[in-house]
Amino acid sequence: MDGTLAVIWLLTSLTDMGFNDCPTGCLREKAQTQRLSFSAADVQFQDESISEELYIGLDANRSFGPFQPTMGGSVTNDGDLWFGAGAKWTSQQVFDVPLFVETSLMPGVYKSGDGPDIGGALQFRSAFGVGYSFDSGATLTVLYDHRSNADSQPLNPGLETLSIRYAISLE
Repeated sequence: MDGTLAVIWLLTSLTDMGFNDCPTGCLREKAQTQRLSFSAADVQFQDESISEELYIGLDANRSFGPFQPTMGGSVTNDGDLWFGAGAKWTSQQVFDVPLFVETSLMPGVYKSGDGPDIGGALQFRSAFGVGYSFDSGATLTVLYDHRSNADSQPLNPGLETLSIRYAISLE
């Protein structure tokens, strides 16, 4: 996987901003639902399942245009650690059902345990997901993400995760 997911995040968020936010201020601050999320994932390296990952994330209670600040951290059963912060975009009122689409881009720091060497500490995590919103404000999302150093290092094999995430509203 290359930077395709990062490009998808950029296109979805900027298109949404152009249509929905710029008429009243492209990066205008808006209230959002703050959520704490938990996910479990299968970690894939070079098309092979190599471990499992647990992730905890926090979405801010505001956005700037379509960009909602988010941060998170993860650990694999191989002892690999990742922590990052960035922005996510979530579709709003696209469907007349409680389904949504989400993309995100989060630069972060990676520390390899017994897992693969993916080319250094700086790792960008980009994701695409489809989710369901419950009346309580909680969400359930299936996410696919890619992590790599964006060719900032000579070694850049990257890795992917396929996860299921449950997020609870903190409001």
